[in-house]
Amino acid sequence: MFQKKIYIIGAAIILALLTMTACAREQQEEAAQEDSRLQRVKDRDGLICASNKSVAGFGFLDSNGDTVGFDIDLCRAVAAAVLGNPDSVEFRATIAAERGPVIQAGEVDIMSRNTTWTSSRDAQWGNFSQTMFYDGQGFMVPKTLEISSLPELKDSRVCVQQGTTTELNLQDFSTQNNLDIEVVTFEDNIGTNQAYLSQQCDALTTDRSGLVSVRAGFDNPDDHVILPGTISEEPLGPVVPHGDEQWYDVVKTVMGILIYAEAYGITSDNVPTQVTGNTKVDRLFGLAGSFGQDSMGLSDTVAQDVIRAVGNYGQIYDRHLTSLGLVREGGRNALWASAPCTDCPKGGQIYAAPLR
Repeated sequence: MFQKKIYIIGAAIILALLTMTACAREQQEEAAQEDSRLQRVKDRDGLICASNKSVAGFGFLDSNGDTVGFDIDLCRAVAAAVLGNPDSVEFRATIAAERGPVIQAGEVDIMSRNTTWTSSRDAQWGNFSQTMFYDGQGFMVPKTLEISSLPELKDSRVCVQQGTTTELNLQDFSTQNNLDIEVVTFEDNIGTNQAYLSQQCDALTTDRSGLVSVRAGFDNPDDHVILPGTISEEPLGPVVPHGDEQWYDVVKTVMGILIYAEAYGITSDNVPTQVTGNTKVDRLFGLAGSFGQDSMGLSDTVAQDVIRAVGNYGQIYDRHLTSLGLVREGGRNALWASAPCTDCPKGGQIYAAPLR
């Protein structure tokens, strides 16, 4: 009898401990949810996005003083997803050297600023979403120098923005090819471009898309030549602070919504609000089934909000980059879904995790 009482008391203690543990876990989960990045964005009713304001096509100020561009619309898409308003964004101009400290400190919710995804940045800065633009580093020279190939840059002075992968790539390229290039660095891209125009250096180097953007803004763009060839891989995309997996999932999913909407032929003008009979389209736009919206704290119809607000990936690209001459067809920034066959990756490289 005494032993039975001991068993009963022991079982009661274990049950009480289990109950306490479960309650403590629930309290921790509730506290974490209250302190989540998603909740903070909702509480302030605004997304803080680190951006560029001086790179035409990607992030710049238009004639009205508004911040616009390809990278800018990626942030606006996230705002549309979590706040229902693509204009609820504070864009913070961030120079290259500030990018790491800003994202590490969690001062911004997202950085969308022509930033290359590298292994060390992934480990030290934050979490990168899937690549939204594939690029590579190139060189531009004045036509008067009559340089037509990269090896002819030997013993030249090259302007580059400091604190970037571009600077490191330039040093590696010079060393590996015995070119003895003099690396001339400047704090921001405006200073770098001005130094090149004032002939403080013989060439300018940055991502090829950046060279196209810069050249288009010159008074006499035909006086400058972008040399053939690239010296690096530069996958560009949004990055978020470490420490909040839910927020990371949200941003990745929004990027996926942009990509799959284009793949399914849905634009800002034909967003479905009723069942279409196409299973993938209906799931994406919250008309049938789910792709995990509830788990991420998003509405079932989040894709409707996003695409109606900013359009699909192709619309964003055409709006800001096609006019610069950055053609997608046949290039890496075409959709993988544009491949001419169904079982081989012969299209572009723009791709996202399946939304299901």
